[in-house]
Amino acid sequence: MTGPIPRSVPLAALLLALAGCSAASAGSAGNDSGYPTYLPSSTLNYHGDTVLTGTVQRPAVTSQGDGVEVKTPAWSVLVTVTGPQVPGEGLPYQAPATTCTWVVTMSGATGAVPISASDFTSIDEDANVYRPHLVAGQPQPPAVLRPGQKVSFELRAVQATGEGLMRWAPDGRNIVAKWDFVVEND
Repeated sequence: MTGPIPRSVPLAALLLALAGCSAASAGSAGNDSGYPTYLPSSTLNYHGDTVLTGTVQRPAVTSQGDGVEVKTPAWSVLVTVTGPQVPGEGLPYQAPATTCTWVVTMSGATGAVPISASDFTSIDEDANVYRPHLVAGQPQPPAVLRPGQKVSFELRAVQATGEGLMRWAPDGRNIVAKWDFVVEND
């Protein structure tokens, strides 16, 4: 006997099909990355919390807060840059520029690592270069970081809102690491 199909039958079929799809895609991961195996591995270039290596020949580019192991012929050191922190977040008016403060942390040195605020520069999305300075009243870093020491210091500059890169050139010329950030005060 044929007749009209109850409304609940198509809904049940749809829910069953959706449940099968989600189970299939979860089961197709087949690896520890959590990504489905059908995605080409070249598209899965994210390695969260991975420390990159930066050299003069191949500077590391990462996000603020991520570590870079900088290697030179004389030494290596782990460097992390966080920030910028900006005053006035949440205000109704977004100024075209604001005071930015970054925290630089260095540790794990294998030799004498020179430290100078003048070796750090920031660049904005319009290619304007900023020269941050040490924050007055904060502890000054040593001129040289030695094995076994850890140091953190603050750098500050007034910079345009928008995207930017904090860069480190420990010899004053050759950039070895860059940290991507966004200046926003909204």
